Amino acid sequence: MSFDCDVTIVGGGPAGLSAALILARACRTAIVFDAEHPRNAVVRHLHGLLSRDGMPPLELLRVAREDLARYQTVQIEHVEVTSARCINPGFEVTLATGRTWRSRKLLIATGVADNVPDIPGLRDLYGTSVFHCPFCDGWEVRGQPIAVYGRGASGHGLALEMLGWTHDLVLCTDGPADLDDSQRLDLARNGIVIREERVVRLEGRKGVLECVHFDAGGPLARRALFFTNGQHQASSLALNLGCAFNDKGTVHTGRHESTTVSGLYVAGDASRDVQWVVIAAAEGAEAAYAMTLDMLAEDRI
Repeated sequence: MSFDCDVTIVGGGPAGLSAALILARACRTAIVFDAEHPRNAVVRHLHGLLSRDGMPPLELLRVAREDLARYQTVQIEHVEVTSARCINPGFEVTLATGRTWRSRKLLIATGVADNVPDIPGLRDLYGTSVFHCPFCDGWEVRGQPIAVYGRGASGHGLALEMLGWTHDLVLCTDGPADLDDSQRLDLARNGIVIREERVVRLEGRKGVLECVHFDAGGPLARRALFFTNGQHQASSLALNLGCAFNDKGTVHTGRHESTTVSGLYVAGDASRDVQWVVIAAAEGAEAAYAMTLDMLAEDRI
């Protein structure tokens, strides 16, 4: 069968670009199709990536694409992949333009999208004082009064996690908390107040949260808010190809980001559950390593 390249990579974030770099250096041909909808586009700075701590996320992608430019076996196209299918052997993807592309292996690195709470005023503060990851953004607001938005086990878990950054915490559940007695006791024992009134708006100036307003009771002065409201796959490709998923809704991956579909790999936020830039880049590199070894074995006489 004729292929357009060795590996198709869907997603041009840290996972996809890292995989492309390793494949290029292994003398493999690859193309990156990127729809340009990064999860962290609203965030001003990324953190936890050695030598790049504090860099704007879009600047990281620009520099990464520059790194790839000297490798002639790798292409990057800014277009959405609308569907993919196994053609045994290999894969065929269809682009939004209607064009199709065939490759021996397929890497999905499209990430996830957060379910951002629909609260008036939140969008103006998202990425500057409203966040979803304390490991990414908690240090900048350490020791300050923080609101946690969520309910049930996830709200309970995030509130306790935030104790690593501050002890001035209020869990805002925006309605019934869906907490059992042991969870309520757990929070109370750690000094975390619960407010179950409906959240009606967030107030802030110049990107800095100042106050959470409710439909009853007084306003709550806070410096930042961290939310846990679920997430979903940014692309349906993995689901449509028959991948198995875990309880969190991300793809269940095995050794070196392999999936239950032969020749298909998933790396970055769309797989497993540690969703950091440094982890995404490492997973992309792992997937490229595994795909290269697979193709070497397939090509041996």
